[in-house]
Order: sequence, then C-alpha cells, then structure tokens
Amino acid sequence: MTASNDAHSAASSVKAATSLAEAKLVHHVFFWLRQPGSRADRDQLIAGLRSLQGIPVIRRLEIGVPASTEKREVVDSSYDVSELMYFGSAEDQKTYQDHPIHQAFVKSCEHLWEKVVVYDMTVIPEPVSV
Repeated sequence: MTASNDAHSAASSVKAATSLAEAKLVHHVFFWLRQPGSRADRDQLIAGLRSLQGIPVIRRLEIGVPASTEKREVVDSSYDVSELMYFGSAEDQKTYQDHPIHQAFVKSCEHLWEKVVVYDMTVIPEPVSV
C-alpha cells in the first residue's frame, strides 16, 4: 500500500466517522422469512437490502443475521435478517421511504418475508463538555 492509498483510506475513514457522528435518526428493521430455513431466500433478501446502498440519503447501511451469542432471556434472535441505517434527519428517512430504489426493493422482496418489525430512534447527542 502506498502513502497515497493510506491518505485516501484515512480520509475515507474520517468522512465515514463524521457522517455517522452527524446522524440524527437510526432505522433498524428486522425480517422474519416466510421460509425460515431457506438459504436462497435469505441471500435474495440480503442482495435486495444491499441495493438500498444506492440511495444517497443513507449515511451508513449495515446488514446482518442473529449473532451466536450467549442465550439470555432478554435476547431475541428469532429474526432471520436485520438491517441498520443511519440518516441525517427524519426528512432523509422519509426521502428513503419514498425513493424508487426502496420501492423497487419492497416490490421485489416482500414475498420473502412473513413479518417485519421496525424500530426508529432519534439520536440523543452527547452533552458538550466545557
């Protein structure tokens, strides 16, 4: 890796961190598949979720499956796939909902899920220390 590549990578990391630090709304969606054991359906849903990265108002998109963590009463790992998005505002989240890429995702993938649960959270900023 060259010094130029290192500088570019560092600049990208700073930009991503700044973008996340400025995020005001977090959108977390959990999907339960109509056919829970279907690897093909899971992969198709994940591919559809990845297409959402083309929507400019999304600051960051994470896609995952239940983690293999210690079983505890408070942990719900019954879902099949989850996505976590960061937005700069509630208006950005509304823009995402109405965006043609999101609408196409819903149309092409809704047959895959049995249930969807959404948690939207307004970020409470850290207090400024003096």
